Amino acid sequence: MTDVFADVSDRPLDPSTLDEFVWRREAGAVVSFQGIVRDHDGGRSVVSLDYRAHPEAADFLRRCCEEVAERTGLRVAAVHRVGSLTIGDLALIAAVAAPHRAEAFAACAELVERIKAEVPIWKRQHFGDGASEWVGL
Repeated sequence: MTDVFADVSDRPLDPSTLDEFVWRREAGAVVSFQGIVRDHDGGRSVVSLDYRAHPEAADFLRRCCEEVAERTGLRVAAVHRVGSLTIGDLALIAAVAAPHRAEAFAACAELVERIKAEVPIWKRQHFGDGASEWVGL
């Protein structure tokens, strides 16, 4: 499907590549989501994250993108980062282009929720006190 871009990457993410991929002349809106590593979780200081992916994670991600694109008729894209990330790094980028903003916002929100629920990528949080924990296992 040419209206979808999906990838799992160990390199820093660039939101402009996804925005450029989804945008077309008929699109009046491009909505993108950037999931950024924050410095806290549950009242604890976070210093870094490690993301690990199932060997078929890219296939799951592509399927999420394809199903949202098929259901909405819109161009969609998503990239999830794996490896060691620090505070401020981008962990997930999703983008959707649509003729109008409401449908772009709705499709992007649906895409992000599906990725978080369906794509087998797990994170390990490293806390300021030296402890760490896996999230979502």
